[in-house]
Amino acid sequence: MDDTGGSAESEGSSPPGTAAAVIGPDGLLTAWSPGARDLLGHRPEQAIGRPAADLLADPPPATARRALARGTDWRGLLALRHRDGRTVEALVHATPLHTAAGTPAWTVTAAPAPPPAADTPTAPADAAEERAGPGRLREWAFTQLPIAVGIYDHETRLVGANDEVLRLLGEGDEPVGLLMAEIADRWSGLPHARLAALMRRVLSGGETVRADHLFRTPGEAGAHAWTTVLYPLKGPDGGVRGVAVGGLDTTDEYRARRRLALVNAAGLRIGTTLDVTRTAQELADVATEDFADFTSVDLLDSVFLGTEPGTRPATGPAVFRRAAEQSVLIGCPESAVQPGQTDHLPADSPMTRALATGRPSRHRVDDPDIQRWLTVDPVRAQRIAESGTHSLIIAPLLARGTTLGITLFARHRTEEDFDADDVLLAEELTARAALSIDNARRYTFERNTALALQRSMMPHRAPRQAAVEVAYRYLPAGPQAGVGGDWLDVIPLSGARVALVVGDVVGHGIQATATMGRLRTAVRTLADVDVPPDELLTHLDDLVLRLDREADPRTADADGREAGDIGATCLYAVYDPISRRCTLARAGHPGPAVVGPDGQVDFPELPAGPPLGLGGLPFESTELELPEGSVLALFTDGLVEAVDHDVDHGIERLARALAAGGISLEDTCDEILRLLLPEAPEDDIALLLARTRALDTSQVATWDVPPDPAVVSHARKLASEQLAVWGLDEYAFVTELVVSELVTNAIRYGRPPIELRLIHDTSLICEVSDTSSTAPHLRRARTFDEGGRGLLLVAQLTQGWGTRHTPFGKTIWTEQALPEM
Repeated sequence: MDDTGGSAESEGSSPPGTAAAVIGPDGLLTAWSPGARDLLGHRPEQAIGRPAADLLADPPPATARRALARGTDWRGLLALRHRDGRTVEALVHATPLHTAAGTPAWTVTAAPAPPPAADTPTAPADAAEERAGPGRLREWAFTQLPIAVGIYDHETRLVGANDEVLRLLGEGDEPVGLLMAEIADRWSGLPHARLAALMRRVLSGGETVRADHLFRTPGEAGAHAWTTVLYPLKGPDGGVRGVAVGGLDTTDEYRARRRLALVNAAGLRIGTTLDVTRTAQELADVATEDFADFTSVDLLDSVFLGTEPGTRPATGPAVFRRAAEQSVLIGCPESAVQPGQTDHLPADSPMTRALATGRPSRHRVDDPDIQRWLTVDPVRAQRIAESGTHSLIIAPLLARGTTLGITLFARHRTEEDFDADDVLLAEELTARAALSIDNARRYTFERNTALALQRSMMPHRAPRQAAVEVAYRYLPAGPQAGVGGDWLDVIPLSGARVALVVGDVVGHGIQATATMGRLRTAVRTLADVDVPPDELLTHLDDLVLRLDREADPRTADADGREAGDIGATCLYAVYDPISRRCTLARAGHPGPAVVGPDGQVDFPELPAGPPLGLGGLPFESTELELPEGSVLALFTDGLVEAVDHDVDHGIERLARALAAGGISLEDTCDEILRLLLPEAPEDDIALLLARTRALDTSQVATWDVPPDPAVVSHARKLASEQLAVWGLDEYAFVTELVVSELVTNAIRYGRPPIELRLIHDTSLICEVSDTSSTAPHLRRARTFDEGGRGLLLVAQLTQGWGTRHTPFGKTIWTEQALPEM
């Protein structure tokens, strides 16, 4: 079909066999030629005065209607109706006439369409179809092609277009003859610059080019996706004479690909951590990139705590806490609730109904349900009005039959409303996110349980003792690593001494925490009986071996380490403020750092010792003399390996931090952590700082006691006099009883030399030492026994008592509590 509007034939008589007619301004036939009678069978008196539209068998094509509206020439094929009812295919040429009144009239000429060529395949039985030759079929194929096709010359000027192009352009002037830039003036979204460049590429190179575009066609609310093919039109000599552009609307396929890409992105980017808030934010981020203009995620408080959400009634108000939100606008101005704040949802809100049904719902803002909800929530109504929000999807977050929260998707910058496919996509996104959030919730519960167990075994405050000033820090590993088995402890010992402990159980998780608790309890038990450091580690090594044998092989920790593969390290130090000597032993653990009173940092060499759990290998102790005011730093390997896993670099950074530390041990701890740790350490960290003190000689009184029972009374007198000097006369009675019992037992059952010592510290300590290894035992005296009651009285009258074995014998000690100063 020629829709370019060819030139009109010269006015005058029509060629022989050609039908001619005149159509007046009112659409009625005013003239009828003999050729018209021969073509359609109507005599002039039967045709003149009839509407011309009655002679059409089929509606005219769009090009004919446009020419009629514009008053321009038109030439093409029309299906006309014969008087006997059959259809006549004719080549029609319509030319406008201008009357004196200025109203348009038309002169129309028509000739029968040429019969089909001899080699044309047999056509259908319909008479009109039988007369459709190859040229007519080619014309139909071009005009009726559901793909927009335009033909352009070397200047990128449109010289031909099919009906699909005209339909897309809408009503207006005929685009034929316009340049691509001129067509873009009517089709504002058309990427004319890119298309023109591609046309020039085809015209110059003679190659076929394919490209994808996204733009909005006239009359459409949103952008459509188009796949265009530009191919050269070559003449008989092979030269490129023009270029054809075919465009296919692939919006449905484009949206399907985009949704699939969004689902894939959700699978990759949602749930990257086991943090509830981070997972909710990942959902909001993904959904806002290419789906919604604003996304909010509200969760139940129990989800943040990691506990099991309670059963919520199917109806009634609901209270959630904002976990995350994201918007295409900076600062999320659409939000009526800030992250971390609670959101109270009335019983008749769309959110509560979505929770009750467990299904997502789609709404326009002007829906009655939404408007009723907004009338009771003026703040949210104002935000929606200011942002121009027009479409919503409300989707519950459900996982494993548990309600976790609600997600709201909104559009205001995207012109299209959410459709049914978008609801399915929202359901897919929230289902994936809900599983990740539920996993994070369960992990949070397990982690909180392990942390609670671990912190219950840590010292909540430093025990009362005068040997050292202490400060400590414990930091669990980041959420990805899981809770570990690091621990520290400060244990007061007899004789005003103190034990400092730092240990690390290999692995993470509940199993490591439970093992840590058992080892810490064992250390405290062994410390209570005053076992020397090297012997204590030997006993601890035996305990780890026993735990390893007794472990259930079906359980494993967070690192996948099977139970029955237990390992640990430990550093144990005992400091005596009277002698200012510190005895240390370690089992595969990093050695301590010592900061002298002058600020000099040293890392003394200690026998390494094997890690606990190997068995059969000895441990050795080292004794250091520490001036008063020295700082002893004990730590786990996570502190010096936190940054780059390089222990040497970590030790150097620790030394600088200790040297730069302030007077306060608390400040020094903070400075060390600031300089040595990243935001989320991969391992647990335990740090213990202890500044040594020394007891003045005036706080200690020592006497040698001859092995003669007669000197017991003299020993009582010496003790009483010393208490008077210290201003502790009220403790004289109990102290004399204790001295009498302990000295008598040493004379009777021990071996000389015998020594009596009183220590005035935070408590009043009485010690009697001899070279015998035999220790007294508390027993209940029977009715007629002459002995056995003295030690029972001592135990009843003092805060505590015990035996401490030394390399040269033993020491029996008692302790009486003194009021805090």
